[in-house]
Amino acid sequence: MRSYLDCYSCFIRQALDAARRARLDEAGQARVLDTVLAALRSFDPSRPPPEMAASFHAVVREAAGSDDPYRAEKERATREALALYPDLAARVAAAEDPLEAALRLAIAGNVIDLGAHTDYDLPAAVERVLTQDFAVCELPALREALAAAPWLLYLGDNAGETVFDRLLIETLDVPCTYAVRGGPVLNDATREDARAAGLDEVATLVDNGARVPGTVLELCSAEFRDLFARAPLILSKGMGNYESLDGRPEPIFHLLQAKCPVIARDLGVSVGSIILARNGS
Repeated sequence: MRSYLDCYSCFIRQALDAARRARLDEAGQARVLDTVLAALRSFDPSRPPPEMAASFHAVVREAAGSDDPYRAEKERATREALALYPDLAARVAAAEDPLEAALRLAIAGNVIDLGAHTDYDLPAAVERVLTQDFAVCELPALREALAAAPWLLYLGDNAGETVFDRLLIETLDVPCTYAVRGGPVLNDATREDARAAGLDEVATLVDNGARVPGTVLELCSAEFRDLFARAPLILSKGMGNYESLDGRPEPIFHLLQAKCPVIARDLGVSVGSIILARNGS
């Protein structure tokens, strides 16, 4: 997906929020914004939004002298999600359609997104998404793909959301490789965050080699690009992965909440919609 003009104001908002979370003083915040504004003048709007986000989060990390300014928020999100996990697992086990229930819960976990929102209500998101109608639903096609796939590549998104991904993976009868970011960026999950959620117990963990809040393949490692190209089925979580991979020819299914007007407009849905979409559908 390309970057739209409406993305530019979001870039500035995210950069300022990141600078404040990193506890930069007002002068430091201003320097971050100056750098972002200068970068926006030369940014190619045909590129996906996560590419720009990666650049200004790198600026914030350098200014703060911290490799992971979101560490505390990520740890808190994982603790909160793990506290919900026993009840969520029981709901899936008791559901008439465990796969649909687990998919809905995975999408509910996508509310943990500090790029789109500065806060969230996780229990409320669970209750809403369990009963909300899908705006786009390719569940029959996904069932067929799961039945045929010898293994799948699952592209993770945010820390804490990882617990919900674990629940879905436990429901699938398909070996899974779970991919995280190549290093801390925003509140996106790294190997450390995935292990904290217990994902190493249910999937093979890999990272994509890039510190980008999405999956921009040109910036990923050669090893990950090879894995991606060989994957018989790909589950892609969240808006950043959708922005990076929409329109590609690979067998990708996107699971996300449309949390911003740009994504909603691109998908032809309302803000707040829940999505299970297949690339090319």
